[in-house]
Amino acid sequence: MDAFYASVEQLDNKELVGKPVAVGGSSVRGVVAAASYEARKFGVRSAMSGVLAKKKCPHLIFVKPRFSRYKEISVKIRQIFNDYTDLVEPLSLDEAYLDVTENKKGNPSASLIAQEIRDRIFKELKLRASAGISINKFIAKVASDLNKPNGQKTISPEEVILFLEELPINKFYGVGKVTAAKMNNLGIFNGLDIKKKTREELVKLFGKSGDFYYNIVRGVHNSPVKPNRIRKSVAAERTFSKNISSEVFMLERLNKIAEELEKRMTKSETKGKTITLKIKYSDFTQQTRSKTVQKFMQTKGEIMDIVKELVYQEKFKNSVRLLGISFSNLDTEKKDPVWVQLTLDF
Repeated sequence: MDAFYASVEQLDNKELVGKPVAVGGSSVRGVVAAASYEARKFGVRSAMSGVLAKKKCPHLIFVKPRFSRYKEISVKIRQIFNDYTDLVEPLSLDEAYLDVTENKKGNPSASLIAQEIRDRIFKELKLRASAGISINKFIAKVASDLNKPNGQKTISPEEVILFLEELPINKFYGVGKVTAAKMNNLGIFNGLDIKKKTREELVKLFGKSGDFYYNIVRGVHNSPVKPNRIRKSVAAERTFSKNISSEVFMLERLNKIAEELEKRMTKSETKGKTITLKIKYSDFTQQTRSKTVQKFMQTKGEIMDIVKELVYQEKFKNSVRLLGISFSNLDTEKKDPVWVQLTLDF
């Protein structure tokens, strides 16, 4: 979906149409969850601080997120998808993979199916969507960003190799700024540069990801569309209005976070064995501390017993602006899929 949260807000409030809108918070610790395309023209992006967004676009309109409304519309979009295929793998409320190799319409053209789905979304919901079409999930994901907003891009089988060879490294899905900078320092600027490296060289340079890079630049990505993808973790976190440095105050905040996490675990009927404490310091550096136990846990008391150990495991190197707790190593392997929409603090 194109600027999904912001587009929904413009759909529900006609006064916002054509104006720069940010879903999120404008406070000192506020974060932009989504920005309308009118706001993006000024450089406003998701995950940007509300203060910086306001500097870039002084007339930016901030709207509080309404996740229940976004989920309501997401369900309707998914119903449209299911008219074409049952092989739908949601990535989030506004994005999904569809395998239409064999589809309910008997249409041999994935490009025409994508166009029809996009037309239906606009006709029925008055929202715009973009699509990428290709031979595997990786290339389709990259292609989906090429003609945004309200467009689509097909990379046919015979075009795949040249497309990947010419693709700038920062456009490779999953390659972040740090990895892209490392690759650039090594003289790797596009897919062809990766292709010149042996598998052994790439693994030595990038670990397990090196094997992935070796395959993907050759068009090999054998990950199927998984309609019943199992959730691997459940988390809750909070950014504070003021930095905190006392362990006592941290434990107070963590107790509330643990309470929220217990609610999410209970709602999803999930338990886990591994607790991870996430710490973001005032200088924006990040640290995680984890512990795995033998039995599955779910309650706030069990969470806090582990969290207290992790807090006092070593001294904090600085004051803290964000704390989070996550459960992983879940008991979901033999269960039905777990869908949890995480909330954000603004």
